[in-house]
Amino acid sequence: MSVEQCFIGLCFFPLDKNGQKLFGFSEFLAGLALMVLAWTIADVRYRFRIRTAPIPLQHLTFAVVAAVGVLTLLTDLWRAEQWLVPRGNFLTPTTWQAILAGLFLLTFLAWAWFAFIRPPTFGKSNAKRFAQTLYSFVLKGSPLELAVIADELTYSAKALVRHATDRERLGRSEERGADKPHSDPPNVEAYANDLLLLIADKRLCRAIVASSPITAFALFKEMGETKKYGIQIDTFAKNLVNEALANKDSFLYHEADGYQSGLIGYHKPLSQVMFANYQLVKTVGSMLDLDFSRRAEWDADQWEAYCRIVLLTFRDYVDSYFWEHSFVLFRAKGYIENAASDLYKLNELTSTWNAGSVRRLSIVVEFIKDAVKILDEKGVPKHIRLRVHENRLSDQTFYDHIASMAFETIFYASAVRSPRWECWNIQRNSVWAELFNFGELDTPAGRVVKFKLRRLLYDEVVRMDRLPNFKGAKILGFCLNVMGLHLSDGRYDKDSRALHKAILSWTKKNFAWLHAYNPRVAEACLVEGITYEVENHRIVRTRPAEDLRREAEHIYLDVDPAPDLKRV
Repeated sequence: MSVEQCFIGLCFFPLDKNGQKLFGFSEFLAGLALMVLAWTIADVRYRFRIRTAPIPLQHLTFAVVAAVGVLTLLTDLWRAEQWLVPRGNFLTPTTWQAILAGLFLLTFLAWAWFAFIRPPTFGKSNAKRFAQTLYSFVLKGSPLELAVIADELTYSAKALVRHATDRERLGRSEERGADKPHSDPPNVEAYANDLLLLIADKRLCRAIVASSPITAFALFKEMGETKKYGIQIDTFAKNLVNEALANKDSFLYHEADGYQSGLIGYHKPLSQVMFANYQLVKTVGSMLDLDFSRRAEWDADQWEAYCRIVLLTFRDYVDSYFWEHSFVLFRAKGYIENAASDLYKLNELTSTWNAGSVRRLSIVVEFIKDAVKILDEKGVPKHIRLRVHENRLSDQTFYDHIASMAFETIFYASAVRSPRWECWNIQRNSVWAELFNFGELDTPAGRVVKFKLRRLLYDEVVRMDRLPNFKGAKILGFCLNVMGLHLSDGRYDKDSRALHKAILSWTKKNFAWLHAYNPRVAEACLVEGITYEVENHRIVRTRPAEDLRREAEHIYLDVDPAPDLKRV
């Protein structure tokens, strides 16, 4: 048995190889095997959490595990050889093993804490690591991994909004202190701005829409609560909305209405957070902008979903910002009115009842009617102007814009000239009857819109006095087709009677001159079933013998002979 040895007051004794063994190299290897197994089978979610922890957990883990492994190996070697160790009251062989075991356990608990108990979120301590980790996943672009990362971003939504630069507030502060030198933002703020641009990647937006819409909900909810509308989320918002419209299993379709979607359809949580705040939509600026390349391929369901979100924004706009010109809603109005711009392709088709353009036309007409209902809920302002100079956009309100939208819809429908029944069904049943006949839009706001629409139609026809053109000709042809060549005595068309009378008067006075001046323009005024007899100076509408009609029926409109060709 070895004897204790002392040198200069420090005593050493040989380590007992048969002493109590609490944590040795064999226990370390067994524990390490389990830890390595857990680390290697962990999915992308936990790898992301570990890499974005507020401490460099991977490097620290390697250092601690390596140090503990070396020290446990040396401890076992020291014990086996019974080498000398210093005698102390605090650091005994058992205490030393407990310290090594504690470090090893602490490493495992740190991984478990950040991977399972308290997932790390974006902040000052991990801003750079968080940005670098997310960048690598987005750059890789794996759909399965992005679906998980999209969900993980939910935890950091509040922090991203809180730390990001609000350009709107920054602009106001710079106006107040224009002479103050501009300083670079703190690192956490700069990384937050970069991350908001990074998550705008279309692949990640697609993953958010398909797998984690709650991430978008968290972002926009925090923006609404903090009123930080000027952060760099415009590209993300645009791509997110377009991906949601492209995916018919997205929240935009499940939040349609209560009858189809139940409670979610009534509450519309994500749609309300994103689109029912006009100030947010206006400041972001791009939320209602559409991808041009995809828009041309949209069907009626997609346009219907888009109209729903525009109406949510429009409702808040009418409630609080009516007299302010809205560029975002004005652009959205332009997108919607062009949804049925391909109706001309239906010419010569014998069956159009299920055509995509006809269904889109119905969506546009319903949007016009729904927008008028929203205006009615607010009430017609006392100082609304019925006649506004059309070239001064600043003087126009959404009464003018909706009337203009209806006018463009009529123009697109006027491109359908044949067959006779399909032309009648589209122009009269799908458009005109929905806007004017049978008391439609017979409300205070509706009457204002119809007044402005009648003026737009008449002005376009009268413009042919100065410059005969095909647009005016198609509008005239539409009016003659849907209202007829004679005034009616019925009450169902009382809202259009004044326009009808004015159109017939202009046609009677000018059609013969128009035909003599430019026969092609005059021909564009007549749809199938309506012809012009030059020698008799009259327009004829022919209803062929069909169904219960035994003989063809002819309706005439006599026109004045052409005086001369020097008018234009």
